[in-house]
Amino acid sequence: MNSSSDANQSGSPPFCLLGSVGYSRSLDTCVLEVVIILFLTVLIIAGNLVVIFVFHCAPLLHHHTTSHFIQTMAYADLLVGVSCLVPSLSLLHYLRGLNEELTCKAFGYMVSVLKSVSMASLACISVDRYIAITRPLSYATLVTPCRLRVCIVLIWVYSALIFLPSFFGWGKPGYHGDIFQWCADSWKTNPGFSTFIAALLYAPAALTVCFTYGSIFRICRQHTREITQRHARFSSQAEGDKGERGERCEGCPDKRYAMVLFRITSVFYVLWMPYILYFLLESAGLYHHKVASFLTTWLAISNSFCNCLIYSLSNSVFRKGLGRLFSPLFPSCLGCMEAKKAPVPIGPRANTRCQV
Repeated sequence: MNSSSDANQSGSPPFCLLGSVGYSRSLDTCVLEVVIILFLTVLIIAGNLVVIFVFHCAPLLHHHTTSHFIQTMAYADLLVGVSCLVPSLSLLHYLRGLNEELTCKAFGYMVSVLKSVSMASLACISVDRYIAITRPLSYATLVTPCRLRVCIVLIWVYSALIFLPSFFGWGKPGYHGDIFQWCADSWKTNPGFSTFIAALLYAPAALTVCFTYGSIFRICRQHTREITQRHARFSSQAEGDKGERGERCEGCPDKRYAMVLFRITSVFYVLWMPYILYFLLESAGLYHHKVASFLTTWLAISNSFCNCLIYSLSNSVFRKGLGRLFSPLFPSCLGCMEAKKAPVPIGPRANTRCQV
């Protein structure tokens, strides 16, 4: 019988990572942990279902090949949310009959693989945008649907293999399973395995993202400078305005779309950096604290909800698809919005504003 049931039989409170602060004797559970995990689980599942449905309802989002990687991340994050039901049910004492060691190992491995898929997908997105901006003429021949599918399959296979040694006793993939007492007390990290993960996953992904987005924004800044100089050099104000607007609109969508993807990548690493630092420090034996383990782990997992939020705030096409998705639920609200957009523009001038 597992340790949690033993604790309950002896009358002592069950194992809680946040200590006795979040324990309720009347409910006999770690209330604070249950609330945090269930709240994140609902947000992650709902948010990624919205992303998946919007991508199916908005064909314009498939204009960029990066949509395949975004959908891959959405499916991976959705599975993260579904898998988070495991610790929730365990804390609510619904999984007493399962083997605690096997359950926590399987849960920790699964979440680590799924988050690795997200990290690798972000790196592939940055490479895709880099190729689109540096080699626009040969982009269609370099990035084909077949190669995209192969790349996505390789991402899943690589992510599954890189964490597999942890099942054979070499280290611990993360602290996602530490809700279970066996994982928290008996499954120890290994400096060699942590270095292995950092060298083959964290470092390459971060360096790829930094190099590609740094190059993208340097190229965009150079193009903007050239357009400004050309505008200053050549003749009349009217022709200059027309030429500048046309040239800026030609490169604007790629730059703005790159900005949306850069925001997603930045939020990902901001939320994951505390976890990665704690993982390396704890593996090296420099720092260990159960509360820090819980907070950094679930802060990193909360990123699985952020993509939906960033897209809804940054991408106009996504917002249109979101409105189309929810239009059957709020027809009157949608009618009011369309009525506001109904008046015809004053002049015949075409709208040259760049939109993603």
